[in-house]
Amino acid sequence: MKKISSVLFVLSLGMEVYGQHAVHADTTRRLEEVHVNALVKKRIENEMKMAVSVDEFLASSDNISFIKRGAYAWEPLLNNMGSERSAITIDGMHIFGACTDKMDPVTSYVESNNLSAIDIRSGQEGSMHGATVAGSIDLKRKSTPFGLQKRIGGTYQSGFEFNNKQFFNLGNVYYSDEKFVADGSIAFRKAGNYADGNNHEVVHSQYNKFNASLGLAYKTSPLSSVRVDAIFDRAKDVGFPALPMDLWLSRAIITSASYKQLFEAGLVKAWDTKVYFNAVEHYMDDTTRPENLVHMDMPGWSTTYGLISKANVKKGRYTAEIQLNAYDNLSIAEMRMYPQDRSKQTMFAYSWPWVTTRVASIATNNSWEISDRSRVNLGASLGWNYNYSKYVEFNWIFYPGAPQQKSRLLPGAHASYELGINKFDFSVGTGFGHRAPSVSEAYGYYIYNSFDRYDYIGNPDMENEISYEANASAVFKMERFSIATKANYFYIKNYIIGRILSLGSPMNYQSVGVKGYTSLDYATLFNMAFDVKYKVLNNLDWKAVLTYARGRDDHGGNLPFIRPLSYQTSLTYTYKKMGLHTSLQGDFSQTHYSPEYGEDQTGAYKIWNISADYKFNVGKLDLLFQAGAENLFNAYYSTYADWGNIPRMGRNIFTSLKINF
Repeated sequence: MKKISSVLFVLSLGMEVYGQHAVHADTTRRLEEVHVNALVKKRIENEMKMAVSVDEFLASSDNISFIKRGAYAWEPLLNNMGSERSAITIDGMHIFGACTDKMDPVTSYVESNNLSAIDIRSGQEGSMHGATVAGSIDLKRKSTPFGLQKRIGGTYQSGFEFNNKQFFNLGNVYYSDEKFVADGSIAFRKAGNYADGNNHEVVHSQYNKFNASLGLAYKTSPLSSVRVDAIFDRAKDVGFPALPMDLWLSRAIITSASYKQLFEAGLVKAWDTKVYFNAVEHYMDDTTRPENLVHMDMPGWSTTYGLISKANVKKGRYTAEIQLNAYDNLSIAEMRMYPQDRSKQTMFAYSWPWVTTRVASIATNNSWEISDRSRVNLGASLGWNYNYSKYVEFNWIFYPGAPQQKSRLLPGAHASYELGINKFDFSVGTGFGHRAPSVSEAYGYYIYNSFDRYDYIGNPDMENEISYEANASAVFKMERFSIATKANYFYIKNYIIGRILSLGSPMNYQSVGVKGYTSLDYATLFNMAFDVKYKVLNNLDWKAVLTYARGRDDHGGNLPFIRPLSYQTSLTYTYKKMGLHTSLQGDFSQTHYSPEYGEDQTGAYKIWNISADYKFNVGKLDLLFQAGAENLFNAYYSTYADWGNIPRMGRNIFTSLKINF
């Protein structure tokens, strides 16, 4: 259980749902018909910087921000809510980190070169992947289509970043014929400590990451295929300057097997079923921190088995998707303290006391095109969540009689209406959903939070979080100019957060007290984004994004980690084989911060970035060279979401060379 000793070989679908990847014209038509989800699909590309990490790419989204504890493995916040309120999956597969301190979010176990796209759904639109409040982030792995004209191909990219002396290599290769496909990727990144805007070294900010993936697909008939996929990820010697511990080793194996069948006639157009297995192990270590008075080991393990089965339906103007999800997860985390006098007994406890979580859910999205200009979308989900703690006596210390096992029902529903009038598109929507407490919130035992310096205790008897939401958007689009605005509002009943406990003393010598997870009567969150794009000239593009958020608890106090007013703006100029890019981004001063939850005020900042790229050929190879600078003027700053006010990276000059073959 505690060792990743086996790899499950798996099958997934070898046919892309998207028609442009199909080989035959009639198949193209059918595949287009079964694509029923109106999702915002973000491709893993960035004009400003080619070799972005998954975190850097997601940071460009207007509804995702990050908590940063270092230079590696940022925690994504969707709609300004923590990762426990989001469903974050890889190809729909549920994966859970093995770290109680959130040093290994799901996004840290993939690389940008083994992903094709990222699907971001806000609020209850994300409930197809399970119970959620904030929404869902689904990381889509690359899947080579059958029958490509170029049977063998790939890319290789290498580069260097000067601030933290990061060296990286990213490679992809594929083989494709009419019946068989094989594709793979490999990535390696190694970085030292970075320097802040005052040219001071930020110690414990280094990292070393290796990631590899393999996919094999076979077409069993003209309309069906099977596929196996596997991802292996390893991170070593990763520093977290904002935490009292670093990461010695983290490993994950993520595997799946799937079968897809398309149908030429009938109501059901496609059926896709996948089984999957993943295992994660994570070893926190503080031996590199001489300032720590007490040495502590904190290993963790997470193992998940799951099933996804979905069907796409279409009849006339009606389309639908029905999806069944089921998984079983076991989460274990240990804590062992070693006194300076090794003749004395060590202290041992489970911070996750062998917690089993079983979930089964069914969800559906339905869409009716009322006319050529309007559409109604309705969706619903129902989930069953079961928890069992093997060593519940840890919770009994603070909550006598707390249940060892607990079952919950998690219903949800959403509705929206879309209308297009001339150059305008409008939408309005609403929804509600339930969320069960996470493993840490329900069963965590003395989980140290270095942000507010409290030890946290879980409470398995809390009620479900219940979210009610409303959303709206408006878009005006012309040939060279578009402007869009969107907003959402969440009223969250039983909002889970930590409050000081009157009993108990801290276990960690750095702690100032003990907090227990509890439920507020309610909390509210409002998010708004304003997006403008303008094609100034045929080869000059400008875009800008402005975002605003506000979060309050049931007494009108500020919620933590709510992004202040922020902006991003960029210009891109292309001339023949050359591209020039510049951008400005920043936050205004954070005025609505929360001292109660450990926050202090952070000031405004602005960061200027530039880059240039050039395309050329060497024989049959297509090459792209890029060079640029982030934080050009070497600003010294930290943001509202930088754990412990750790400063961000100063000026960083980067280079990259990409070869397509």
